Amino acid sequence: MSRVLITGGAGTIGAAVVRRLLGDPGYEVRVADQRPAPQWMREGCEVHTGDLRVISEASTAMSGCSHVIHLAAITGGIAAHHRLPHTLTAVNNALCDAVIRAALDLEVERFTYVSCATVFERASEFPSTEAHLRDCPPPLSAYGFSKLTGELYCRAAHAEHGLPYTICRPSGAYGPGEAPNAEPGIAHLVPDLISKVLCGQRPLQIFGSGEQTRTLTHVQDIADGIVTAMSSPAGLGEDFNIAAARELTVAELAWIVWETCGKDPADFALEHLPSFAVDVPRRWPSVDKARELLGWQARIELEDGIAATVKWISERAR
Repeated sequence: MSRVLITGGAGTIGAAVVRRLLGDPGYEVRVADQRPAPQWMREGCEVHTGDLRVISEASTAMSGCSHVIHLAAITGGIAAHHRLPHTLTAVNNALCDAVIRAALDLEVERFTYVSCATVFERASEFPSTEAHLRDCPPPLSAYGFSKLTGELYCRAAHAEHGLPYTICRPSGAYGPGEAPNAEPGIAHLVPDLISKVLCGQRPLQIFGSGEQTRTLTHVQDIADGIVTAMSSPAGLGEDFNIAAARELTVAELAWIVWETCGKDPADFALEHLPSFAVDVPRRWPSVDKARELLGWQARIELEDGIAATVKWISERAR
């Protein structure tokens, strides 16, 4: 039986990964996070609370684990990325450095780094293949750059010390688990839109023209993709886009949320707020490599996933 450490396991994707692993008798699960873990998580696995930027804390959390899934990071919606550029760069890089050093010291069997599709912020190939990253200019946003830096940490640790790594890049994570924020853009796109619609906002406010495209992927699919990549021999030393295959504009996504919330189609209207310094015009990762090497693909239809997320957020608001 393999013992897996999930850093950032109390987050939205982290919790989905924990649930996926707890459903597999081949794994024991340990979570490391500074946030309080929910009761179901404390009952189902070990929980370590501490600052993983400190190598001794990272080593304590990792001791006895054969596998690591590194999710701990400062994240959030587009407004959060622009509000905290130095903080998220410093914290995300410090986390990566300490956790990878601990993984090397403890000689883990597989280190799985969860990056993000934001590394393709300036892509010119669509769908964007993993190989395109070599030709893609580096991200302009601090968040995208910090995730790309984490990938470089993995490759550098492998080149110098033999770190056995796998890199996963989720795209547009959404689903039950992420609560909306009162300030627009602090939460991710889906909970932000759902909250606005449920609160009766009309016209519905979005950032920019609405012609920007995104590829949303349900957290359950992302969790399954990460675990599949971590456990597969074909995943060793490889990077994978973990995403759905459907590209939609932000305006189209807003319409799906509006309709799913049961609002009158005749009342649908958008108000275009000024965008941010970095607002990616197109995000559409290729999923061919994950399908061919891992036999993995996303399975949850967007409309079904949005409906489940609307239900979860609605119930929380009662």
